[in-house]
Parts: sequence; structure tokens; C-alpha cells
Amino acid sequence: MKRERAVIVATARTPFVKAFTEFTRLDTIALARFAVEGLLRKSEVDRALIESVVWGGVILPSASPNVGREVALDAGLPKAVEAMTVTRACASGLQAITTAAAMIERGDCAVAIAGGSDSTSNAEVKLPQKVVHAMAPLALGRPSMGDYVGAVAALAPFTDVLPTRPKIAERTTGEVMGEAAERMASRNGISREEQDAFALRSHRRAAAAIASGRFDRELCRVDLPNGNSVHSDGLVRADTTVEKLSKLHPVFSKRGTITAGNASALTDGAAAVLLMSESRAKSLGLAPLAAITEWAYVGVDPADQLLMGPAIAIPRVLAKAGLRLDECDLVDLHEAFAAQVLSVTKMLASDAFARERLGLDQAPGEIADERLNVHGGSLALGHPFGATGARMVGTMAHELALSGKQRAVLGICAAGGLGAAAVIERVG
Repeated sequence: MKRERAVIVATARTPFVKAFTEFTRLDTIALARFAVEGLLRKSEVDRALIESVVWGGVILPSASPNVGREVALDAGLPKAVEAMTVTRACASGLQAITTAAAMIERGDCAVAIAGGSDSTSNAEVKLPQKVVHAMAPLALGRPSMGDYVGAVAALAPFTDVLPTRPKIAERTTGEVMGEAAERMASRNGISREEQDAFALRSHRRAAAAIASGRFDRELCRVDLPNGNSVHSDGLVRADTTVEKLSKLHPVFSKRGTITAGNASALTDGAAAVLLMSESRAKSLGLAPLAAITEWAYVGVDPADQLLMGPAIAIPRVLAKAGLRLDECDLVDLHEAFAAQVLSVTKMLASDAFARERLGLDQAPGEIADERLNVHGGSLALGHPFGATGARMVGTMAHELALSGKQRAVLGICAAGGLGAAAVIERVG
């Protein structure tokens, strides 16, 4: 059976804002609904044509973990639309898109919405298991007074009963991502000055994209419960300088190099992509922005270099696509930390790394500055965990369509020692 090509017809995303600011009262489902409704307005595609929703998320609400289905219902899609939620840490948005693309290629559906969202502002604060085990029988049964007395007794001695601060730590190593990035910077010889310079570059490029209207095709307005609206990204600092960045203190180690200025911020937001089979788009008279051609997911030892995954995933996806790195007009890397991006680009240019980790005689190559993260990235725009992959796909799809460039490769690092990469190509 001939494989159908999955094409991107439209994209939309909410503005990305710092956690605990404008979007505090909007949970991940609400943010996702704004993105999906914005997508439908931009595309003008009849809701009745949607067959599937695949959604990515990391901070999933315990009462409604299948965010995809809740979004389909809240956005007024037909009740027959099937939906699911996928999670692959920071690559969840890309995972949702490639899952939907695979469904289209197989002929399981012809029209799908994929994307991702996260609300760090609404992350649930977990109770210690000691408290859960003592109190669960009261919540789940018909407790008597004796049950209440027994629950209190089970909590004694009254230590370790307060909620703990959530942190993004590796279960297998106990190391938070910033600590892993510090080790990565040291191991790869990435200086504080290089990191701050890259962060400045990200902000300047994102600010230039905003000023030029480049993001207008992606963004949709979010109306807040208080009657106000948010129209634009809130984290980009157009006025930052190397001097300002250099004054920030290290966050994860007293003698470290990673600061709030060269690391991505905790962020709320959502992004969505409308995918179709190429034949369906043609029959509807729609001009696709781009096509998703190949993707690859990899794993590395979290105790080694946790965030190095893109350095392995990108060569793998290029091999699947039969391409060289220099045949990609655009390279878009998720900027979790400046140290991580600079380490990955250094690895891709290293013959020694190619031999030791990729089984290649020669490095994939250096990435020219004018091809890398042309409109900035997560350092400037922020990083709603489940949304970033979909945001990257949307930005690159629009850039290919507007610039006339042919091809982009994306790379994302993710918790658990995961890496993801995808190739998208201009259609037409």
C-alpha cells in the first residue's frame, strides 16, 4: 500500500508567558483549548472533518489525565473524534505530531490535530506517601470516628507530613536537570561567557521575529477570566545585554555557569498543528506549509550526559531521510539550557564523537550561525514542557513556507536521557 504523506496545513499557539503570571488561572486543558480553537479559526477547516486528536503533556492533571480528549470535547469537536494524550517529557509535543503523522501514513485517519500544552502554574503539589496511605481510606470509604483516630495515629510521629516542593529531578540519579547541564558544560568546555552570548542571541532573534510580525501567523489571542487578553509572548527580553546577563548568579552550583539568564524559564502555554494526508489537503483546496518526512527517538544513560540526545537523534533521522546535515537549510534545537545547545552543536562537529558514539567515520558537521535557531528558541520564548515540540514544528513550517527554503531538522533533549529529531520539508 502506498504510504500517504502527512502535511502540516496550519499551526497556532498561545503566547508563552512566565509561570504564575497572566495564565495562572488557566490550566493545561484551558490553554490547549485556546490553541485548538485558534487553529480552527486560522485554518477555517470544518470541525466535522477532524477525526483524531493527539496531545502531548508532562504535568498532567490527575483528575483528567487524557488532556487530548478533554480538549476535543471543550473545543466543540464532534463527539466521535477519538483522542489520546502522549508524554515523552520535553519532546511530548513532537511525539504527538509524529504519532498523528504515523496514523495518517497508515491510513488510520486523514485529518488530525496534534500538539501539546503545560501549565507549570497549576502543577499539583504532592502529599508525602505517609499522608496518602493514612488518609486514603478516609477519602475512599465511609469512615467512622474510629477510622479518623486511626488515621491520626498512623501519621505519628508527625514528621515528613508537609507537602514537598516539586522539582524536575531524574528518578534514577536524583539529579535535577540544571545540575546535569552544569556537568555537561564542564565536560564539553562550555564557558559562562559562551552561554550568556548564546542566550543574548536567542533573545535578540526572538525580539526581531516579534518586531517583524514573523510570529503573528502562529499566535492566537488568549482571553483571561478577568476580562483582559494576552496577545504576545511575555518572556522575550529585547533589552537584555551581556552585561546584564553576566551579573546573574549561578543557580545550581556556587561555582557554576548556569543562571536564570542562560536557562529556559518555567512557562505556561500551548501549541497545536493541523495535519492531513496530502491527498485530503489537495481535495479541500488547501496549500500545506510543509510535510513531516522522518523522525527518530533515542535514549542515552541519564548518568552520562542527560541532555545529549539530539546529538544522536539528529544524525539518526538524517540517515533515515538520506540527507546530510549541510543539506538542511534550517536547524532548530530546543534551548533547555545554552550549555546543552552549545554542547550538542560541538558534538555534531566532532569527528571523535562521531566515531565513538555514532559509528561514523566523519562528523555530521558544523551548523552555520545563520541556519541555527533563526528566530531564537526556548531561552527567550520559554518552555511549556508539552508545547515546545509543537511550537518548533509550527515555527519551522511557517519559515519554510515564507522563506522558500526547502528543509529543516529539529532536535529536542528530554528528561530521562531522551532525544528526539524530525525532518520537515516545504511542500510545492
